[in-house]
Amino acid sequence: MPLSDDQPHTRTRLPVGEQPFSQPAGRQPRPMRTLLAVLVVVTLLVVAISIANRGKADPGTGPGRSADGAAPTAAAGAGPAPSGDQPVGTTNNGIAGGFPHTDQGAQSAATNYAVAIGSAEMFRTDSRHTIVATIADPAAVTALQTRLDQGFGGDTPARYGLDAQGRAPKGLTFVSRTVPVGAKSAAYSDGEAKVEVWSTNLTGLAGERSVQPVTANWLTLTLTLRWAGGDWKLADYASRPGPVPLTGDQQAATAEEITGAVQQFGGFRYAR
Repeated sequence: MPLSDDQPHTRTRLPVGEQPFSQPAGRQPRPMRTLLAVLVVVTLLVVAISIANRGKADPGTGPGRSADGAAPTAAAGAGPAPSGDQPVGTTNNGIAGGFPHTDQGAQSAATNYAVAIGSAEMFRTDSRHTIVATIADPAAVTALQTRLDQGFGGDTPARYGLDAQGRAPKGLTFVSRTVPVGAKSAAYSDGEAKVEVWSTNLTGLAGERSVQPVTANWLTLTLTLRWAGGDWKLADYASRPGPVPLTGDQQAATAEEITGAVQQFGGFRYAR
């Protein structure tokens, strides 16, 4: 029944601690969710910085240098790292000369001499004699000349499809190139050095009618050098097959491509 204005009103006061708690309209942030979001952002930043710096090399390190930036110390039979020495600047009959009187100088000389005695010019008598006179120790010229005449003369040119003067048939290009892969010192002293040169050798006739296609063979040449007349000179040499790597899955070039490559690509002057 409704109360009239004349009837007394009763008011109930609750203690402060018992007042009903009113929730605000919006949701309160959760501390755990905020912390997780911050951690995710920081992690993403770290990963991004890592990826950006992955390709940047330390300027103090690199091939041939240690972690402190120092260059490696060269030693007899050292690994494949190059010395950094520049190739010699002098030549004689197109062959490098004037090599330093050092272990590295002997390796450079042996590498360039390996290229010379594996070249197509060795199949022609006049150019072969010029090469031997240029690279050989004067005391060993006669013995080396006789040995190389036997190796490259006689019926050897005919086995490669050449005439007696070492010339290729008309329309064909004779290829004989020794390409050093690496060199190492087998023995060294101030007066004599023995150097091994691992190489691949390209030999054959390039052309459409060739029955002697250009093939690649692997060998290791051992060259004995002597310090004579202010330069390293060849005293003796020997060769053995290999090491031979596996053949890659590549299609052989056409005769026209090989001929073009031989005529267009020149050789190198090598330094250790």
